[in-house]
Amino acid sequence: MNREQKRKLGLLVSLSIGLLVAGTFAFTAFNQQAINDRENNLDAAINGRVHDYYNRETENKDVFAENFGRDDNANPGLVRIRLSEFMEIRRRGETDFTPLVLGTERGDVGTWTKWKPEVFDINNRQDSHASNAFDTYARLTFGWQREGELAPWYMPTFNHDREDLRTAAAGHARDWIQGNGATDATTNGTTHPGEGTDAYWTEDSGSYDNTDNQWPGSTVIQEVEQHLPQERPPMTIEQWDALTVRQKVGDYWVIDHNTGWAYWASLLEAGEATSYLLDAAEMDATALDQNISNGTYYYGIHVDSQFVSRNEVDLFLAADLEGTHDRRLESFLEGVKNNAFGDGNPLWNEDSPPSDFRFELMNPGRLFTMNNQRFRYLENMGGGNHLIIRNSMFPNTSWNGQPTVLQNWYTALIQAEPTLEAMVQPVTIPARDSVPGVPDASIIWTGAGTRWLPSNLASFPSVANDLTTVATSGGSKQAFALSLADVTKLSQPGGAFSNHAERVTGEQGGNNGWWLRTLGASNSVWQIPSTAFGRGGQLHGTGTATTTAAHIGVRPALILHQPAT
Repeated sequence: MNREQKRKLGLLVSLSIGLLVAGTFAFTAFNQQAINDRENNLDAAINGRVHDYYNRETENKDVFAENFGRDDNANPGLVRIRLSEFMEIRRRGETDFTPLVLGTERGDVGTWTKWKPEVFDINNRQDSHASNAFDTYARLTFGWQREGELAPWYMPTFNHDREDLRTAAAGHARDWIQGNGATDATTNGTTHPGEGTDAYWTEDSGSYDNTDNQWPGSTVIQEVEQHLPQERPPMTIEQWDALTVRQKVGDYWVIDHNTGWAYWASLLEAGEATSYLLDAAEMDATALDQNISNGTYYYGIHVDSQFVSRNEVDLFLAADLEGTHDRRLESFLEGVKNNAFGDGNPLWNEDSPPSDFRFELMNPGRLFTMNNQRFRYLENMGGGNHLIIRNSMFPNTSWNGQPTVLQNWYTALIQAEPTLEAMVQPVTIPARDSVPGVPDASIIWTGAGTRWLPSNLASFPSVANDLTTVATSGGSKQAFALSLADVTKLSQPGGAFSNHAERVTGEQGGNNGWWLRTLGASNSVWQIPSTAFGRGGQLHGTGTATTTAAHIGVRPALILHQPAT
């Protein structure tokens, strides 16, 4: 269909609506046209922002969610999105529009029809539901997965005010608040840069300058970021039920076909953005020509999103006017909250003795609590050996101070948990001067995003071979700092560090950096910086060994032995 036909037949619009429900829980719901009382405190705030990039000429439409947390109040959270559709037609010779679904009104998005897919096929709307009426005219493309291509890029929101209810709407998309609730397909309501076209943002886009305050939020220059890779295409909860236990938590969308809500199947950490729920919204030109001829139509998609903290998962189980939640939703949400599904381990925040854990069933990145400290499971090393790391670092500790901090922490840990000492495996950590440094300037970078993986580490054999393993003879039971080679190995798809956000520490606001044990050039050392300077999760070999700061410190790791059961 050419541009003139599109103009005659009407326009496709995107609406995003905001509401912040009052309470001490973090619940940001984009599903009402009014703002409720906001006098209560936000004690567990989720810094969520929905993005809607749309271009009516190309019919590209990218819908996803971002956790824009950047400060000490940042928390991981759960997110869900629901789409509603509306269409009305005025055929040639008629004076009034007729809604496609009786009882719906253009100006009242609460009456719009919720999109609901078939039980085993999200690409088809349910035959038994009013949503099916749109199958004739509108084709929605879900997910983003293209052969040979890495995950797409986006411009993070400039708007870091959690009480600002506007979405990040770009191109021809319209934020409901910014657009004053208009449904005329022409009123401007954009709140975010970009044209809404496919792949508008790329790694080469670099940065965007908002110092002129063109867009709501911070007047800063900001870098593009990469979406989390889509591990699986969006699926219904019926299809999800057939996955293995290890597959049931991950970076993909799961749709409850009873209510139309689409849930992100893992915790969305601070600084992360989901993959696309929706990638395109295209009108069927043949159907329009046959059924409307020279008339006019209006078609709209309403994007409704909600974010909750993992302590408020029950809010997603509250009664829904669209129907009863699927019977499996509660267990699904429990798995997402714990970052693991049905692995027989205690809840992530339940302080437990070492004997309560079954490490062989943990997924990389799984959180657990031991001795009132949060840990992150890194890797099954085989032979019953498991690599773990403290999820937070000890701040204000220099690289030179690592040995003392590591020893003191380990001594205190085994005194508090005597049974742990028998599980700790001996390792041999090279003397600091025995492994030559690798200059930062000598590294060639590869992979998804800035300073992600060194592609030429093998050119520095001593550094590349400095992988922490169980000592076959000698060695000592100790805590240690990871090496550059360790982090490189763990930074793979499905690994403990599968993206930049997962590399930064998970406590003290979730955005702090930590020292590696690897030397750089001269007196420089390698580190994973905090997000404070826009380098969060990157690898940098230009740190100073004597630096002490609140945003970087020592992060202890251990290898534990636990025979498979």
